[in-house]
Amino acid sequence: MAIPIIPAADDAPAVVRDIQHYMRPGLLQLPSLPPLSLYVHLPWCLKKCPYCDFNSHEFRAGASTGGEVPEQRYIDALMADLEAALPLVWGRSVHSIFIGGGTPSLFSPAAIDRLIGDIRARLRLEPDCEITMEANPGTFEKDRFRAFRAAGVTRLSVGVQSFNDQHLKALGRVHDRAQAMAAVEEAAASFDTFNLDIMYALPGQTLPELEQDLQTALAFKPPHISIYHLTIEPNTYFAKFPPAIPEDDQAYAMLDRITEMTGQAGMARYEISAYAQPGHQCFHNTNYWQFGDYLGIGAGAHSKLSFAHRVVRQVRFRDPARYMDNALAGHAVAQDDEVRRADLPFEYMLNALRLREGFALQDFMARTGLPVTAIAKGLEAAERKGLIERDMARVRPTERGFDFLSDLQELFLVD
Repeated sequence: MAIPIIPAADDAPAVVRDIQHYMRPGLLQLPSLPPLSLYVHLPWCLKKCPYCDFNSHEFRAGASTGGEVPEQRYIDALMADLEAALPLVWGRSVHSIFIGGGTPSLFSPAAIDRLIGDIRARLRLEPDCEITMEANPGTFEKDRFRAFRAAGVTRLSVGVQSFNDQHLKALGRVHDRAQAMAAVEEAAASFDTFNLDIMYALPGQTLPELEQDLQTALAFKPPHISIYHLTIEPNTYFAKFPPAIPEDDQAYAMLDRITEMTGQAGMARYEISAYAQPGHQCFHNTNYWQFGDYLGIGAGAHSKLSFAHRVVRQVRFRDPARYMDNALAGHAVAQDDEVRRADLPFEYMLNALRLREGFALQDFMARTGLPVTAIAKGLEAAERKGLIERDMARVRPTERGFDFLSDLQELFLVD
């Protein structure tokens, strides 16, 4: 079955791929395929945050939209996109689904119910498939989260960022502390597993203020917290008008306090930015870090797919309107590239070294199709610098390696 991937005439050069193209002989020898996840991108949000470099688009209600997000047409496009991609993942089970954005909770529970039902009709999901959905307090309504649970979502990720009204305003968030508290209470009442997204090193933030944010978060007994250092990304409002954020030494002190406080609450730091209670690690994100496969559908979504002799990356059309037009016409993919053999070691290490437990050498060979000698030079340099510890079976970042993760990852760049 042919899979047309034909961009519009004014975009990248047209290419056509079919399953035989991906399955042809190549330099790699992958003994098996990794777990497969599905990412679904819902691109709209109420307001673009000044730090955000994700593919998110402010929704502007007007006559052309009927005042609402075009839920049904967008889901139609998602399903057309998924159906065109099915031959690439035929026969494989999906272990996790992540519905991200944008602000997916702008979509109604009925639309999410349809989305998950349509996915189930087209893909074989594992019985314990983790289905995560991002939600923001600014879209919170009483019982809305409970309705998402009834629609099939098993894990909610709430974008709190802070419980401090001053910092929320500085971050351009549309919610306040009271809305954040109400949303987390509803998430805790509706879901056995939920995540809180928190940011630190915010404009003007002090260590006591960070501690107060974390104390508030931990009082809800969340099974999982993702905590991110505010970074100034290119092509954002903050890049043009950078705020004054804490110096590196202060930010490191904040991170140390975060690790201490979450540890006292029984949470383990299993990934560079993730803390979880036992049994509540996020499978979807862990699959990313372990160089698993993921099929991404939706505006601007990325995919990483493995075949017997190659690893491929794809990108969907970024603009929502253009994405819907192209997906419904049968060609949602704007870019399709094979990962160069020489780039695979760095791509693998960029992900795997984020994990506290590191990676098994056997997994490196299985996921890349390469021998361990491909990373031997980098491993030796990292060990000399005290950034990793290893034995015959496994490589783990040290505390120093975690603190200087970028320096560690750079050791595996192609010369």
